[in-house]
Amino acid sequence: MSKTGTLKFDFNNMMSSMVGSEGFSEADIKELQPVAESAFNYFKNNRGKEMMGWADLPYNQDEIVDEINVTAAEIRKKYDNFVVLGIGGSALGPIAAFQALCHLRHNELPKKQRGVKFYVEDNIDPERMLALLDVIDVKKTMFNVITKSGATSETMAQYLIICDILKKRLGDKYAKNIIATTSKEKGNLIKLAKKEGYKTFYIPDGVGGRFSQLCPVGLLPAAVLGIDIKAMLEGARIMDEKCSSSDPYSNPALMAALLSYAAYKKGKNISVMMPYADSLKYIADWYAQLWGESLGKAVDLDGKTVNYGQTPVKALGVTDQHSQVQLYTEGPFDKIITIIGVEKFRKDLMIPKGAEEFPDVNFLCGHTMGELINTERVATEYALTRSKHLNNTIMLSEVNENTFGQLLMFFMLETAYCGAMLNIDTFNQPGVEEGKNATYALFNRKGYEKKKEELENAPKKNDKYII
Repeated sequence: MSKTGTLKFDFNNMMSSMVGSEGFSEADIKELQPVAESAFNYFKNNRGKEMMGWADLPYNQDEIVDEINVTAAEIRKKYDNFVVLGIGGSALGPIAAFQALCHLRHNELPKKQRGVKFYVEDNIDPERMLALLDVIDVKKTMFNVITKSGATSETMAQYLIICDILKKRLGDKYAKNIIATTSKEKGNLIKLAKKEGYKTFYIPDGVGGRFSQLCPVGLLPAAVLGIDIKAMLEGARIMDEKCSSSDPYSNPALMAALLSYAAYKKGKNISVMMPYADSLKYIADWYAQLWGESLGKAVDLDGKTVNYGQTPVKALGVTDQHSQVQLYTEGPFDKIITIIGVEKFRKDLMIPKGAEEFPDVNFLCGHTMGELINTERVATEYALTRSKHLNNTIMLSEVNENTFGQLLMFFMLETAYCGAMLNIDTFNQPGVEEGKNATYALFNRKGYEKKKEELENAPKKNDKYII
């Protein structure tokens, strides 16, 4: 039976009763309630449409889940390694799920315990690809190429390299080592998949990369790792249903969005994500793309230049208490710090006796590491609140597939609500496209001649400023 769990959003330390004038009163929230209700209704009326197709993923993946689980079982039987070729949301979601829901030393475990080794190639550093090829046998590796358009330069470069190697090693049988996750009806990869005979899973049209973890982009890698993807989807459904009210006091994601929006309007333009669990370390990376790419926009829906966006910052408790919290407790009042805590760790360790003569160490003895990390989390909350710096806490009862699904849905809903409050297009990424287009032009790709001319006429670097 799948494990369930709870997610609670504690925003006490965002309130003026705790942090004084830096925080918000109930009157402030009441004043903003029409903005929250408008955002909620905009999302409710548009969910499932255009690029909001991700909102329906918790409800419409049942049929594909069965196929994914069958494919995953076959991969575990036949292959030693599973490699994701992708970038952005195609990589960050699978990485976050792997870290959260698998053994933290998964690839070092004996094969009977781990099944396949798992790798995500989310960059195009040549040394990284060569290092991967040094530690895997490509004949015993399944490669999952993930790109909706089939034109993502980084992913397709990886694909071409791997494809060439597989053809040389396996000849006509090479196609059995590739699974394509892509658009069903358009793009280069689906054409290649049909031509070469690759096993294929489809990314729904209304699902962008950073919102794709609950479709085959994230579900297939998770299933290959033995993760219960039905429980993950069930968790997402639980959170979606929990967020079905337009009253922010009854809708945790809406309250989180309202407070982020209100804080941003007060000049808090940095959003720190700080999980207190190594298993959740990479949820902060996934969140950074979701928040930054969705809300960082030059113009609003009315065409007005606004240059909106909170800068997401990744941190890890307790590690970054020793590198960043000094800034957060005594630095400028330009941040919101979101802490993610875990009530019960899946395993724990007792700290034994052995330092009785040292009182400043002996106090730890007889306690567990779980107690220690959670005590330090509470202490950090206290230090931030005492110094009047805005902070809030998301508490998971434990980390499992269900609570992980809840956490994903919470952040995606919060992002959608906040984008609606800001009156921006939450789901496009024109700034990313500009960089892509410049890359195409620099490689003399056909159709980008005007961009190449623009680059050639751009201001040139001055050697005087290179020392």
